[in-house]
Amino acid sequence: MLLRLSLLLTLSGLPFITSAHNLIPGQPLPPVGVTDRGELAVQQDEIRYQRWDSARLTGKTGIVLHMAGRLAAKESNAALIQAIENARFPAATVRITTIVNTDDAIPGSAMFVRQSLESSKRETPGAQFVVDEKGAVRQAWRLAEGGSAVVVLDKQGRIRFAKDGALTDEQVQQVIALVQQLQV
Repeated sequence: MLLRLSLLLTLSGLPFITSAHNLIPGQPLPPVGVTDRGELAVQQDEIRYQRWDSARLTGKTGIVLHMAGRLAAKESNAALIQAIENARFPAATVRITTIVNTDDAIPGSAMFVRQSLESSKRETPGAQFVVDEKGAVRQAWRLAEGGSAVVVLDKQGRIRFAKDGALTDEQVQQVIALVQQLQV
């Protein structure tokens, strides 16, 4: 009986083990590149896409927001997005990178998601937006489908905070305080 219970508990926990992200505090981000679309750049008022890879996330304190191309994913961390806007981190010391997985969008909506990001890029050319059409980042970092993840990086590109899913109010405050501390 004890053996069956132990086996049942072990097997029932397997999906959670395999779906857990691999973002380990103190370690660098697992390397990944996005070649399908990629980082948005504005050149002579035209939006262009360029290859992006995670190795570029060094040199500044960073906040990485990864989300599915769904409104629900964006809304799940709306409190953090608002707190980041309110904090007005200087672009010279803090890089905010938004990666949107349009492979994980409601069918037929990826084009509208890209158009929204392109509009946001024109409004805030200093912001870093990455369109990931193949879900390469979600796969490399083992993030949950349909959701939103937040990662805080130090200047060396080491993970200082990572959460796959919506942040609590306390975690939002923790992220803002950590970024303020790291940017010095």
